[in-house]
Amino acid sequence: MKRIGMLPSAFPSLFAALLAAVVLAVLPAGPAQAQELTGTLAKARESGTIAIGYRESSVPFSYLNARNEPIGYSIELCRALVTAIEDAVNRSLTIKWVPVTSDSRIDAVVSGKVDLECGSTTNNLERQKRVSFSPTMFVSGTKVLVKKGSPIKSFRDLANRKVAVTAGTTNEKTLRELSQKFKLNIDLQVTRDHAESFGLVKSGQADAFATDDVLLYGLIAKDAAKADYEVVGDFLSYDPYGIMYRKGDPQLNKVVVDTFQVLAEDGEIERQYKRWFLRKLPSGESINLPMSAQLETIIQTMSVKAE
Repeated sequence: MKRIGMLPSAFPSLFAALLAAVVLAVLPAGPAQAQELTGTLAKARESGTIAIGYRESSVPFSYLNARNEPIGYSIELCRALVTAIEDAVNRSLTIKWVPVTSDSRIDAVVSGKVDLECGSTTNNLERQKRVSFSPTMFVSGTKVLVKKGSPIKSFRDLANRKVAVTAGTTNEKTLRELSQKFKLNIDLQVTRDHAESFGLVKSGQADAFATDDVLLYGLIAKDAAKADYEVVGDFLSYDPYGIMYRKGDPQLNKVVVDTFQVLAEDGEIERQYKRWFLRKLPSGESINLPMSAQLETIIQTMSVKAE
């Protein structure tokens, strides 16, 4: 079995054995297998490609490095899924990288433009009506980024202020609902991506930027003037992240769920977490964000294979 791209050269043999078991559980072996494939697996088998949607500035989940290549925690987990899909369809696949935004990502999955969306996407009931999600790979929540010295300390301090949010995010919806519920009259500045939202705060065109806390820490860590910004207030939402893929695709769904179980049992999710959240990123900075107790519990539960 081939080694997953960008993972350590001493890749644990247990992972290979477990992943082989996943594939055998999904489809029967033999030459007739190609006729039995459906959905995304059939598409991948026929085309020899798989389309991965990535984000350009969702640090450290999915973003571009200095060579404009997609890297990050979500990207590595998706590479593991691609390896499992390759074994399920019995051929090597070429990854087609497709940039998506918060606003375009769901439509990209539904339309078939991308097969796996590997970013920082919250799994919620509203989105489940249109797409499917992998098991939870991270838990976050909405917080607020401001310049140090700002009088903003909680969401109530956002009253009558300009607040940047990224289009198509759960954070945008959260801020709209808070503003209406508490009559805050927040002036939302809706942008295309997280980098643009952060830029509004940096330039003084917005008083704050509201999005998932881990993304805020990632943006601050990469910025040359990182000491000038801070994340404040309590969590304003609960946001479990997952890899997104098309709804109504049982073969792909089984590959995804079973592969995540293998990744959890083998310890690969924890290893990738340490790599992207605790160690230095390729650009030299570190987010230094220990795994939450919630995510630890989720991964431990995920590692127990259902009978």
